Amino acid sequence: MPAPVASPFEKIEFVKMEGCGNDYIFLDCFAGGVPRDPAGLARILSDRHVGIGGDGLVLVLFSQKADVRMRIWNADGSEAEMCGNAIRCVGKLAYERGLATSNPMTVETAAGIRTLELSVRDGQVSCARVHMGSASFDPARLPAEAERYDFVRHPSGVWQGTLEADGETLAVSLCSMGNPHAVVHVRDTDRFPVTRIGPLLERHPCFPRRANIGFAQVAGPDAIRLRVWERGSGETLACGTGACAAAAVSAALGLCGRKVDVTLPGGTLRIETPREGPVHMTGPCRTAFEGTVRVPPAEDLSRESQ
Repeated sequence: MPAPVASPFEKIEFVKMEGCGNDYIFLDCFAGGVPRDPAGLARILSDRHVGIGGDGLVLVLFSQKADVRMRIWNADGSEAEMCGNAIRCVGKLAYERGLATSNPMTVETAAGIRTLELSVRDGQVSCARVHMGSASFDPARLPAEAERYDFVRHPSGVWQGTLEADGETLAVSLCSMGNPHAVVHVRDTDRFPVTRIGPLLERHPCFPRRANIGFAQVAGPDAIRLRVWERGSGETLACGTGACAAAAVSAALGLCGRKVDVTLPGGTLRIETPREGPVHMTGPCRTAFEGTVRVPPAEDLSRESQ
């Protein structure tokens, strides 16, 4: 009987998790080590036809500054600074696996350290309230070429201007939640052509590092309907930082109150935007499934994912 041929493929254990339908593939790097090419891995595993499927890849890592650290790659392999829905799932995974047992829990991100207040019952985390940091309307924080495109500073501090996309002139407001956001207020999110306009604004020359584009409909003093075209992932069912940006901009402009329910296609997030201090986001986190996937060696990942 011939000897079995060694497989060149590597086995990786993963957990698929989601917050309001914003789904990511999570790797516990405490147990499994750090993959050599996370960008290539993100592109392969995020594919919904031939991979696990998801909006991106998240690594849960040891931190010298906080309880745990997260790094996140979008579905196209670009690295993001922060994700509001993914960070709630990081808190759930870390707590339930004993990687960090403090509550509140601190998570190091590329946008800074964020604090999570976990809702725990029988050892399981169902939702979290996240201290998201302060919203910034400074164009340099995104960055955005505000002066080049004649943006002006509203008395509230929000920078506003108009951008062209596919023959349409759109009013845009700028906001950073540690990652770049542009908020477009629309009359009806259901009817607005998000998938046509979103990618054009994401890559508009105004945004040299691209931007997340939120299409917001203020439905009342305490309610916003929102669809988000995410940088590097396309339209997602939810975007936590996008919900914070839409709420912060809308409240600053006097379109809604400081506590709002932001309803996205995948669910609702509670956003609090005080006049001073950090924005707070509360929402669910859920484990969909976990398993093992075989992937090519790291040197083949980039070639296969192109």
